Amino acid sequence: MISETTVDQAWYNILTAALVVMGICVLVALVGLAALVRGIRRMNIPRAADFFTTMRHIPLALVIMLDLLDFGLDIFSAPIIWIVLDRMGLPNLRNKAVIEAIIPFTNVIPTFTASWLAARLLNLGDPEWSTLQTAWDRRGGRHLPGRQPTIIDMDDY
Repeated sequence: MISETTVDQAWYNILTAALVVMGICVLVALVGLAALVRGIRRMNIPRAADFFTTMRHIPLALVIMLDLLDFGLDIFSAPIIWIVLDRMGLPNLRNKAVIEAIIPFTNVIPTFTASWLAARLLNLGDPEWSTLQTAWDRRGGRHLPGRQPTIIDMDDY
C-alpha cells in the first residue's frame, strides 16, 4: 500500500521540480532579453507596423525569450513584458504580449513562437519595409533614387 507520506513526498518532488524549471526559464529569459535589447532597438521597426509585420522582422530568440518568461512567471510576467517591449521600441507587440500573459495557465503554449512561425511560413505581414531599410543602410542614409524619403528615413535627422 502507498502511505500518505509517500504521496506527500511525491507531490513535494513534483512541485519542487516545476519551480526549479520555472526559475531557470525566468533566469534564461531575463539574461537573453538583456542581451537582445541593443540589437532590437537598432532595427528601427516602424511604430505603425502591424503585429505580423513586426513578427516577420524580429529574431526568433526574442520570441523564445518572451515565451520562456511567460512560462516561468505566468500572469506575473505581464508587467515585465510590457516594460521590456516598451524599452525595445516594440509597442505593437506589447499589448498582445500582455493580454496573452494575463490569461492564466496559457503559459505552457508558446504563442509568440507560433506567431513568429506563422508570420514567416504563411507570409503574413508586410516584408517590403525591410528591403527598403536595408537599401537605406547601404546608401549611408541617403534616400533611394526615384523615391522620396519617408518618415522612417527621416528618423535619423
